[in-house]
Amino acid sequence: MRLREIYEDKKTGAFPKISFEVFPPKGGEEHYPALYEELNILKKYNPALVSLTWGAGGKNNNSMELVRALRQDLKLDVMAHFTCICNSREMVEKHIKEIESFGIENVLALRGDEPQDIDVCHTDFRYANELVEFIKSKTDLSVGVAGYPEGHIEAESLDADIENLKRKLNSGGEAVFTQLFFDNDKFFSYVELVRKKGIEVPVIPGIMPIISYKQVEKMTSVAKISVPEMLRENLEKYKDNPDDMKKFGIDYATSQCEELIKSGVCGLHFYTLNKSYSTSKILDNILTAV
Repeated sequence: MRLREIYEDKKTGAFPKISFEVFPPKGGEEHYPALYEELNILKKYNPALVSLTWGAGGKNNNSMELVRALRQDLKLDVMAHFTCICNSREMVEKHIKEIESFGIENVLALRGDEPQDIDVCHTDFRYANELVEFIKSKTDLSVGVAGYPEGHIEAESLDADIENLKRKLNSGGEAVFTQLFFDNDKFFSYVELVRKKGIEVPVIPGIMPIISYKQVEKMTSVAKISVPEMLRENLEKYKDNPDDMKKFGIDYATSQCEELIKSGVCGLHFYTLNKSYSTSKILDNILTAV
């Protein structure tokens, strides 16, 4: 099922479509079974999509084999990532053919994070809109793109970043999956600005359950992600108590999701960090509340 069909499908009820993001485990195939175990737990929530990242710094980490396994062995609807970083036109075209042979209909096109050693990482694509355009010129795959509720960290302004988003969508993007955020007002304002720019495609909020103080510190150091004062106070309160921090993270994300659902979002995209526990607890909470 293609992205627009997934997020415009009203037949399955009002509850937003659920999707999960995972990444290729470090260490390769010997660590795949642990990921399969986590995904088998999450399968009971009937995800519309499981999004598989390309790998940090443009390193593929054999993710095409993992894409195949998730699709054909675990019977999941996979959205494979493509990045500009460390990718040539020939490599993208090769992977498109593989994706299609697996029976996959959706991909996510991103610029990707700059690798530390850029001298050994050739790329034919500088920006995500160029990658989207190339993919659409070679295939009829449905292409999702990234959105940034507080602006990309390298963008001059939020308005400039939304203009970049328009370029990606005008090149063939069909849905927007946002970077994680901790302040729902930032997401609501973003959607309002996006709509004022004439963008009408589905915008799916990205949710990452908090599991540690270090995790939040890392994310906010590499991306524009605001931390509300109440959240900051609780991060300090629970920073030395992992169990209480995880419970607080579940409760906080549950509240986020409940408010987003009330606002009428068409989907919730969970950044799982390859773990099922927090995400499954959040979904149990919100499904009980519905």
